[in-house]
Amino acid sequence: MASEKKVLLAAPRGYCAGVDRAILTVEKSLDLYGAPLYVRKEIVHNRYVVQSLEDRGVIFVDELDVVPEGSTVVFSAHGVAPSVHQEAADRSLKTIDATCPLVTKVHAEARRFSSEGLDIILIGHEGHEEVEGTMGEAPKSITLVQNPEEARHLEVEDPEKLIWLSQTTLSVDETIQTVKVLKERFPEMASPPSDDICYATQNRQTAVKAMSPNCDLVIVVGSGNSSNSVRLVEVALDAGARASYRVDSFRELQSEWVEGVLTVGVTSGASVPELLVQEVIDWLAEQGFNDCEEVNTAEETLMFALPPELRRDIKAAATQ
Repeated sequence: MASEKKVLLAAPRGYCAGVDRAILTVEKSLDLYGAPLYVRKEIVHNRYVVQSLEDRGVIFVDELDVVPEGSTVVFSAHGVAPSVHQEAADRSLKTIDATCPLVTKVHAEARRFSSEGLDIILIGHEGHEEVEGTMGEAPKSITLVQNPEEARHLEVEDPEKLIWLSQTTLSVDETIQTVKVLKERFPEMASPPSDDICYATQNRQTAVKAMSPNCDLVIVVGSGNSSNSVRLVEVALDAGARASYRVDSFRELQSEWVEGVLTVGVTSGASVPELLVQEVIDWLAEQGFNDCEEVNTAEETLMFALPPELRRDIKAAATQ
């Protein structure tokens, strides 16, 4: 008798265009400039990716003051504040900016709306590198709000001169709830011209929503400091999954999780290599989940060019 156990595999999952670009930027920089290569913060929030790059000679640093003057440093996909660019210039560091273009868009919006005299409510998570970078663009004009509860208690100077922006990796549903509360309290608040939550975050959440009602368990592959990975667990539970766990790799899976389970959903955050997902599927197959069906809700074709400063140096090296 055929096993009733099966795996639903979410698609899209894994690398987004911004993550793919950031990792390729570090790899190409290593090839061009050699090791050691410094990267400020984790290039993307994934333990496996960071370890793999460290093995190749990348040195990840929290701040620039430990980077030797004149060295090459890559800025992570999450973006940095203008003060970080200035510090790099002051210390004669060669910089390669791997900030995701979708994060760069939010930075540009923050500068623009601040220059227009608007106060900005940034919906995001305190301490997240992307939030710190965005707030650094207009620190006197931006107030951080993390959730609907904080929105209910927010005090503003002029409710008629407000606009909201958001971190790109948030839960779409929770952000909508927070905006709803803000709109109820400040009806004159403006919205950004386009959605700040990135296409990949939305697509991965949509795929999880589609499969979760049919899942006894949803496994999200991703690191604990990956905002979009953590959100996927919440989305799975909200959408009807009976249980959901986030793991860095198959090594964290526990056999008791699948006891009495017939359908397991699997997805991964936007900074997760497909190799890690395949290892989870292989582990599930060993537990009797041999039937794997993909749940595809969107096709992703977007690609971003490498940072212009890196493209320039690659071209110059090719002509020597």
